[in-house]
Amino acid sequence: MRLLVFFDLPMQTAVQRKRYSQFRRYLVKDGFLMIQKSVYAKLAINEASAAGTIGRLRKNKPPSGLVQVLRVTEKQFACMECITGKQLEHAEVDTSECLLVL
Repeated sequence: MRLLVFFDLPMQTAVQRKRYSQFRRYLVKDGFLMIQKSVYAKLAINEASAAGTIGRLRKNKPPSGLVQVLRVTEKQFACMECITGKQLEHAEVDTSECLLVL
């Protein structure tokens, strides 16, 4: 399954911009990949992994703004279409498929 994190954080003051940067850095450090400016995705191998990731998100959430998490299956995520713009380079790298080299 994939976890999609959508966030809309205030950025009017220097403190708010710092909190935005800290939250974004946390997402990247925790293994999320940027889909759009305020949309990040992470692969979760099972329900327990997803629950742990969501628990860590709750601990690291900023004090203000909106942060939402959506769980989607791999099949649903694979149906995402790029209407305009350029597909991300890492979109194909972040999969649940294993590669065995002998």
